[in-house]
This record gives sequence, C-alpha cells and structure tokens, in this order.
Amino acid sequence: MTVDGMKRYIPRSLYGRAALILLLPVITIQLVVSVVFIQRLFEDVTEQMTTNVALELSRLVTLIEEAPNPEEARDQAGRLAQALNIELALPDPDPVTGDARLFYDLSGRLVLPTLYDDLPGITGIDLARNDGAVFLTIDTSKGPVGLSFDRDRVSAENPHQLLVLMVGTSILMTVIAYLFLKNQLRPIKRLAAAAEAFGRGRLQPYRPSGATEVRQAGAAFLDMRQRLERQMEQRTLMLSGVSHDLRTPLTRMRLSLSMMDDPEAPALLRDVDEMQRMLDAFLDFARDGTLDDPTLVDPALLLQDLVENSRRAGQAAHIHRITGSGEALLQPVAINRALENLVGNAVRYGSRAELSLSLTPKALVFTVEDDGPGIPEAARDEAMRPFARLDAARNQNAGGGVGLGLSIAMDIARQHGGILRLDRSERLGGLKADIVLAR
Repeated sequence: MTVDGMKRYIPRSLYGRAALILLLPVITIQLVVSVVFIQRLFEDVTEQMTTNVALELSRLVTLIEEAPNPEEARDQAGRLAQALNIELALPDPDPVTGDARLFYDLSGRLVLPTLYDDLPGITGIDLARNDGAVFLTIDTSKGPVGLSFDRDRVSAENPHQLLVLMVGTSILMTVIAYLFLKNQLRPIKRLAAAAEAFGRGRLQPYRPSGATEVRQAGAAFLDMRQRLERQMEQRTLMLSGVSHDLRTPLTRMRLSLSMMDDPEAPALLRDVDEMQRMLDAFLDFARDGTLDDPTLVDPALLLQDLVENSRRAGQAAHIHRITGSGEALLQPVAINRALENLVGNAVRYGSRAELSLSLTPKALVFTVEDDGPGIPEAARDEAMRPFARLDAARNQNAGGGVGLGLSIAMDIARQHGGILRLDRSERLGGLKADIVLAR
C-alpha cells in the first residue's frame, strides 16, 4: 500500500489522530506481551510442568509392571503415589476412555499431547470433570490403573489473570489519557472557533489557555485580530473621510453646472453624478459588510423585501422559487447589500433578474439569474476581483460601475463562511450567481 493510500485511513480530526497516536503503541505492546506470554507460559511452562509430572507417572507405571502380582503392585505403587500426592486406583473402577477438555481450556491443548507422548498406554484423559484436577487411565499388565492429581501441577493456576490485569490496566490508563488529552485539546478548539467567528465577521470572546504552545498561538491570534481590526477601521475612516471631503466640492460643482447655460453642462453633470456613485461604491467596499451583527432572520422574508425594494427602484426583479423554510444566522444588512449588487448587475446587463432561495438543513443558497450575455467561464475568477471591468464580455451600452459589485458580494459570502459561485443560467441563458452559505 502506498503512502497516499494509507492517508485515506488516517483520521482527519485532531481528536482522531491524537487517539491513534495514543492507542497504537498501547495496542502494539499488548499484542507483543500477549504473544510472548502465551508462548512462554501456555506453551513452554505448561509443557515443562507436564513433562515433570509424566516422569512421576512413568515411575508408578514401571513399579506396577515390575511387581509380581496386582496386590504387590497396588501396595508398592500406592505408597509412592501417596508420597507424590497422586491418587491411584488399581484396577480403575471407572476407566477414562477418550479425551475431555473444556473449550476455553487453552493450556489443556498442550497437556494432552505431552502426556500421550511421554506415557504409552493411556486410554483417555479427562480435564473437564473437574477443572482443578486431571484424571487419566493407563493400561498395564496388572489391569487399568486410574491416576488423578491437581491441575496446577501441569499448568499455571488462573493463567489468564495476567492478561486480564494487563488489558484492564491498559483500558483504564487509556481512558485517563484520553480525558487528559481532551482537556488539552479543548483550548485548540476554542481558538479555532474564535478564528472561524472572526472570519465570518463576528467577535467571539477568547482568552488564551492550555499548554504554552497553545497560549502562544492564542496570543498571536489576538494580536493579529487587533491589527486587522485597526486596519479595517483605519481603511473605513480614511475612505469615509475622503468620501465626505469630496462630497462638498462635488455638490458645489453640481450646483454650478445646474445653473450654467451651456450645452456641455448636462454631460458634465452626469460625470459628477458618476463620480458620486463611484465614491459611494468605494465606501461600501471599505465597510466590507460589517455594519450589522449576526442575527436569526428568515431568509425568505429578506428576499421578498429585497424584491419589493428593487421593484420600487424601477428594477425588473422577480422571485422564481423558494424551497425550504426556517431561520438562519445572518448579517441581514450585509446579505441585502450583496444581493442588491447582484440584482443591479443582472438588470444592468439583462432585461430582468429572477431570484431563488433554497434552504436545507446544512446550507442556504441565494440565486440571482439574468438573461444577459453572461460571463465566459475563463473570465469568472477575474470578474470577482476588486475593480475588475469585463465590459467586453458584457453589454457596453448598459452603463458600468467601478467593478466592485461581485467583489463585495464575494467578501460578504466569505464572511458568512460561504462562497460566491458564478455559472451560466440554463433557464434564462445569462449569468447565474449563487451565494452559498453554511447553516
């Protein structure tokens, strides 16, 4: 498997990757210790203990075979069996025929073959009658002899205790480590939430906490946020001041031109009005959609109010379709400005604008379509840049702005954590602009 192929199976979240880093060594150690433990205790130690007992049983069988009669064999072998703590019955009143072992008796898998290899003549071994003892029967010349002894002489008592203790301790320590890790990752999530909120135009209270590195990152974020706020405030104040300062001379020029009896006065007056519109557009762009705070609003009502205002302004705007219902956390003034820019572009380059709204549990989509010439696919990225003018691709006779309409709409969409998407309207043949926002 390649590195790229392995990346598909790696968790994407920080919690998942941290848990993987935490659990992988623990599980590996568990497997290694378990394999070594089973091999040494269940196999080597059990086989060695069983072999030692088999030597004692072999000596008993030898005494029985060498005895001149069954009575003598029972007497000699009985004394030795008592000394070895082995119960002997000759002849065996209940001979064991066949093998019996509980399914979870792992060490029994080694006890049985070891005894068969070291003791010829075994007719059966019973490990299931009593899990604390071993019962077996051996054929001899003096008859079947029954032997029984404690199970702990051939295998370790409760050999699974080490595994249970090891697994239980590992689970407990993993839970403790996970809780500690979760507590360490909580400041990172708060930092991410504050950064995401700031990217959407909201100021979320944040105080650096956690480890030293996380505190440093949090302090750097606060410093960056303060610098950006100062820069945006200075830019807005500067352009507001420029707009305010220029309005006075523009007003004087408009008054002077209106009183002039000159054939060129109307054209110059239109130029003054165009300059006024440009100043207003610059100021709108500088404000960057941060005039209001996010509130829960009904997007359908917002769209309906926008269409009514557009109609009163003489724009041919209509609602095509609204699907879904509910409220969303939006900056209504900013969203209204973005849609006004899109509607203005639509009626400027086409004959009408049709608006749609789609609400789903995860997304909110405002759509503005027109029947104009549209924008070629290769020029759509350029069209969303500030001060971009694509009159060659649109309608040169429709009048032009300063190239900020789509840029303002895109910035407002980004502040809401969404995007502005341009495409061709399959229904009207012109431009289709989608503001896609997450709910």
